[in-house]
Amino acid sequence: MAFGLAQVFRTFGKLTFDVRAFGKLTLAGAMGASLVAGDVGAQQKTPSPGSAKAIFGAVKLPTQGPAQPIGFYAKGCMTGAEALPVDGPTWQAMRLSRNRRWGNPVMISLLEKFSQDARAKIGWPGILVGDIAQPRGGPMFNGHASHQIGLDADVWFTPMPSQRLSYEQREDLPFTTMLQKDKFLTVDPKVWSEQRAALLMLAASYPQVERIFVNPAIKKKMCDTWIGDRTNLGKLRPEYGHDSHFHIRIKCPVGAKGCTGQAPVAAGDGCDKSLAWWFTKEPWAAPKPPQPGAKPPKPPREVMVSDLPKACSAVVDAPSIASTEAGTYGGPSAASALTAAPAAAPPVDTGSALPSVGPVPNDKPVVQ
Repeated sequence: MAFGLAQVFRTFGKLTFDVRAFGKLTLAGAMGASLVAGDVGAQQKTPSPGSAKAIFGAVKLPTQGPAQPIGFYAKGCMTGAEALPVDGPTWQAMRLSRNRRWGNPVMISLLEKFSQDARAKIGWPGILVGDIAQPRGGPMFNGHASHQIGLDADVWFTPMPSQRLSYEQREDLPFTTMLQKDKFLTVDPKVWSEQRAALLMLAASYPQVERIFVNPAIKKKMCDTWIGDRTNLGKLRPEYGHDSHFHIRIKCPVGAKGCTGQAPVAAGDGCDKSLAWWFTKEPWAAPKPPQPGAKPPKPPREVMVSDLPKACSAVVDAPSIASTEAGTYGGPSAASALTAAPAAAPPVDTGSALPSVGPVPNDKPVVQ
């Protein structure tokens, strides 16, 4: 049986992060407010023209042919992607200029069902869907390290409004953090709600969902307060960022031989030492300064297409489908809401609409 979180904190009391020990350094406010939604790859420098980020980011449409995820969530690509319709009765797609609402049809189908179940079962008005993947997957210019094979999707904690948002509103609507701005890794009781907790557990209930990444403070809140069935609580994985959205990851679809999955999550509810670690000093310690006279470390090399699974080179060059409408899940009729976007070409997303990235753990754990 997993440790109760309170027991873990008593056991690791000497290691538990005490914000007061850091005096007036404002770490509580800075960290609590800026551990924002997004993966480690956000706000990177402009990729070089020959890099995998530049090449995959420039492709506007998916390949023809059947849908196949190729490689791992953080190192791969995909064929035959389909787009989540911009609008549905229980969802709206956000940040349309990024062109990241493409995914494996299994993921798109799940998002639509989840949005419908959320309204019918817990009264959630509908979901706002952020990034899924690029038309052919692959590394993104900014925002994520994963989301490369069409099996990851971001859902905002902000409920869908009653009105249909305009193109500009979808670009500009600010993210809302679930954390308090003046405390370290603490959920804001003025923003958090039992309905948001129920939304997370509903998302975790689907058998094809393997993991849901949430901010460590949100995971702790769920451990401390969830009184319903805890069978799927272990699917909620603590990860930096993810305080204004949660990240759904599904398993490799049946028959997807080129897809590299992850080991199943450990048994139990996850309210144990692995969660307590996030509340110690270790994840947030400043990097050690280089030894006197030591050479500075070389910057990491950019990922090239040749670094991805071999099949991804062919994916880049494969013929495209005819249009976005033709590749929209549910067929061209489901794509009719595209008329809500301006007729002119959408502006190129420079990353300004992405949330800024706050402190990142020094020794980050492997993808959970």
